[in-house]
Amino acid sequence: MPEPADDGARIVDVVQVNDRTRDLTIDSPAVGKQMVRLLVPRGFDAEASRRWPVLYLLHGATDSYVSWTRSTDVEALTAGMNLLVVMPEGGDHGYYSDWWNRGKGGPPMWETFHTVELRQLLERNWRAGDRRVVAGLSMGGMGAMSYAARHPEMFLAAASYSGVLDTPLGGVRDAAMWGDPKAQAAIWREHNPTDLAPKLRGLPLYVSYGDGRPGPLDGAIGVDDLERRIARENEHFLARLEEAGIAVTIDAYGAGVHDWPYWERALHRSMPLLLEALGEPN
Repeated sequence: MPEPADDGARIVDVVQVNDRTRDLTIDSPAVGKQMVRLLVPRGFDAEASRRWPVLYLLHGATDSYVSWTRSTDVEALTAGMNLLVVMPEGGDHGYYSDWWNRGKGGPPMWETFHTVELRQLLERNWRAGDRRVVAGLSMGGMGAMSYAARHPEMFLAAASYSGVLDTPLGGVRDAAMWGDPKAQAAIWREHNPTDLAPKLRGLPLYVSYGDGRPGPLDGAIGVDDLERRIARENEHFLARLEEAGIAVTIDAYGAGVHDWPYWERALHRSMPLLLEALGEPN
């Protein structure tokens, strides 16, 4: 039987999708029954005592744990890499947070699920090592930078692709999540990557985004207002990093909308930085 997490979270089912892809069903006190997709390294079964460095890939809003394998070539990209790739469910609009719930707390607790429960389950049952990096797109970009800042002992590098990096400018409107932006301003600051930016000191960082104009990888015929807003958020985040004297690799590529071809390209472009942080060959 799989070993549970400290709070009783447990893996209740494993489906082998193909030679490298495994879908875990996890029964979690923090978020209920949720899915996590893994890409195991080629040598996973043959090297039964080896522990593997971990790449967390976080999905965007209105999407799910299948999005990275559905919409990018991440499986082919990592085929020759010694990585355990972890793609967890993050909720339709979960925003990688333990929700405030008008001061009562309790589920959904996405941050607890990802950084405590899932971490323990992977270490105890899937030979995950203690070297980890995190990357995400849109809402998942917010999650990557927020988790890296709030859990500096957990991640060695972080990457954001068209990330929601200054949340007061964005579309977060559910008062149950962080409360009122004014009355609960402290809670908002605790989850806003721009406010958290100084806590990212010492970590290799990668940030990419477009300006919303139709670009070379899309078929758009007009300006994408979402990516245009994302660009402003990223500019605020980068300005805060610069103010704090924190280095970051920037790919402000100009023309491009909020869509998968750009995020797949960003994954490729950021992979050398992520692998170097893990101590893995490029």
